Amino acid sequence: MSVADAPARSGAARWLRWVGKHALTGWAILGYVYLFAPIIVILVFSFNDLRGVTHPFNYTWKGFTLDNWAHPFKYSDLAHAMVKSLQIALIASLIATVMGTMIALAQSRYKLRATSLVDLILVLPLTTPEICLGSSLLTLFLTLGRPGLGFTTILIAHVMFCVSFVALTVKARVRGFDWTLEDAAMDLGAPPFRTFTRVTLPLIMPGILAAFLLSFSLSIDDYIITVFNAGNTITFPIAVFNEQKIAVPPQIDVLASMILLVSVGLIAVGTVSRLVRDSRLASS
Repeated sequence: MSVADAPARSGAARWLRWVGKHALTGWAILGYVYLFAPIIVILVFSFNDLRGVTHPFNYTWKGFTLDNWAHPFKYSDLAHAMVKSLQIALIASLIATVMGTMIALAQSRYKLRATSLVDLILVLPLTTPEICLGSSLLTLFLTLGRPGLGFTTILIAHVMFCVSFVALTVKARVRGFDWTLEDAAMDLGAPPFRTFTRVTLPLIMPGILAAFLLSFSLSIDDYIITVFNAGNTITFPIAVFNEQKIAVPPQIDVLASMILLVSVGLIAVGTVSRLVRDSRLASS
């Protein structure tokens, strides 16, 4: 390459880097639009004005109104189903978080002989099709002679598949944990329980909270496993599926948007609290 050709090649290289950088940015933006488009549609159509429509199907934009948000619980069946889903999701997530955290700590803290078997058992609910899990759980409950399907059977089913997500999430957080911190705390006179509550638990709490929120969202969203084991109990996903045969009122989007806003709010509070804590540690 001659000296005269060097500026041209340098300019072409800069142009290619510029194109590559902006092309990657464009693809990233398209990816985000693809991911968030359904959420944006839900938020927008929660303000859709369907007053005067005999059988409201919230598929076509009719106009803007705040009346839907002023009366989010207009349809009692949807409201009761939402409350039932929240109850199941909260209880199932709490139980699964405790069980999954203990499994993750046991696998990470101690060398178990059956670690590979436990890993396989944890992965199976994640890889098995939900329709197979739902039907097998129904068969199990009927074989055990359950007097009736309902709240309890849904709760057991949700705990079953949430434990795997919690255990794997917390295990990923604990994988880089420095266990010598526990030894140092106990050398300074702290008993085991105090060491766990003051040293181990605060350090792994972000992973536990993330696992709890993940299991909560999975539980409140589940339809396939739930419908097999629900009996006469109606959760929010089942209510939405049943409702869409007759009408799709905008209150469905309002309730979904409320859950979304609460979730985003919790994430925002967690992020801000972590930033404040990090800044305090840095200043000290």
